[in-house]
Amino acid sequence: MLAEVAVVSVVGLLSALFYSYVLEPLRWQRKASLPPGPPGHWLFGNALPGPYAYRYYANMVNEYGPVISFRYGRRIVCIIGRYQPAVDILVKHSGETIDRPRSVAGHEILSGSLRVLLTPKGDRIRRLRRALHTFLSPKACETYKPIQTRMAKTYVLGCYETPQEHIDHAKKYAASVVITMTYGKTTPTSYSDPEVQCMHRCLRRLGAVLRPGAQLLDTYPFLQYIPGFTRQLRQGHQEELELFRGEVAKVKTKLEQGEAQSCFTAQVLKEQESLQLSDDEVAYLAGAMFGAGSDTTASSLAIVAMAAALFPEAQAKVQAQLDAVVGRGRLPTFNDEGDLPEVTAFFLEASRWRPVASGGFAHRATEDIVWKDYVIPAGAEIIGNHLAIARDPEVYPDPETFKPSRWLDASGRLRNDLKFFTFGFGRRICVGQHLADNSVFINTALILWAFNITQDPTAPIDPDAFTDEALIYPQPYNVNFNPRFDGLIEMLKEGGD
Repeated sequence: MLAEVAVVSVVGLLSALFYSYVLEPLRWQRKASLPPGPPGHWLFGNALPGPYAYRYYANMVNEYGPVISFRYGRRIVCIIGRYQPAVDILVKHSGETIDRPRSVAGHEILSGSLRVLLTPKGDRIRRLRRALHTFLSPKACETYKPIQTRMAKTYVLGCYETPQEHIDHAKKYAASVVITMTYGKTTPTSYSDPEVQCMHRCLRRLGAVLRPGAQLLDTYPFLQYIPGFTRQLRQGHQEELELFRGEVAKVKTKLEQGEAQSCFTAQVLKEQESLQLSDDEVAYLAGAMFGAGSDTTASSLAIVAMAAALFPEAQAKVQAQLDAVVGRGRLPTFNDEGDLPEVTAFFLEASRWRPVASGGFAHRATEDIVWKDYVIPAGAEIIGNHLAIARDPEVYPDPETFKPSRWLDASGRLRNDLKFFTFGFGRRICVGQHLADNSVFINTALILWAFNITQDPTAPIDPDAFTDEALIYPQPYNVNFNPRFDGLIEMLKEGGD
């Protein structure tokens, strides 16, 4: 009798797996016309992408069209690689694409289902984003500008004193700003601080896990039940949970003692009940501030420096406007932003030229979405590939050319009819976009005002040498930071504004 029950159970399990991983995906291929894509195995679908998946997908867009599809087991994945389809699908249908696909490895196991970036549609994401909006609105970001300015001067001085460590100085800047804002830390932050190193280790781990094709778990979730298969992910979750809890506990203790500095975590703790957040949600929300604000900003600054060295004529145009508006008797400030469109155009073009989130982040369709002659089925994953979108020749003519002037109108002012989706799409757009833009502006203005950035003739820059993560970094490269006039180092040290 027991043997018969076991046989029936096994047959039932195999039947369920066959339906889920074979019949259900094939049903969509018969029922509707998916966007085109490379052929795959009749059972398993397409092979998972290898290293640098964002480049592979961008190449497939060039071969198959602006919207393409893949099947990985039971997963249908649609890649958008041009500007207008991204608007049509992810912006105009933002209500149907606000969801995130199930992420077994990155969200459920590594993040304990607590990370705001990967949280699916529902009550939790509404509560989390409401809390973030409160403290990252454009008005709130105005209060952070003094911190950003102070830390930017330190970044610029660091590049002068130890130019070979300029990427580490960018990371230190980003970490200092975010930790001060998030946890109210008043002592100087070093990139080598244990908590900063731990946070970056957690970010590197997350970036590796979220790389397309890196985790079989997301295609075959049943693998999580194999003993030991998820051990490293679970250990990673414990490390970051203890880190995030510990940082919040420090702020809570200072609040109780009446010594807490004004910061994001302190404000959330004061309003925790009205925000309806659990202790671990608060911990991960504060941790998300570091994750979202640190890597994106540091990589953006490294890309700006790379572009300046590679394209000296574009750099010189920015410097000419800085000299005309700011002069050499003071430092540029946020008050100059409206008169420095060349600065903004330069970093906007840098973000298009080498997008930090080149591969994009996956959305999930909650309803069938019709685009032209194709249907993206409910449940499909939809990813806007930023690298491919940035190469759309209809929107960005001569896309491989670094051309900041494309962001300016005939009168030299910033265009309001051109944009790039640096911070994502629709209702999942990054809440911290205003903070990030402010950081990149003030650092770009200061460093190009202060230095001529040039290549090291003994070690030419490879503009395609980047890491393979969810948020990419340039591989280490050498540049020279040559002071543009006498006395500027003293001005930076003294404040100068």
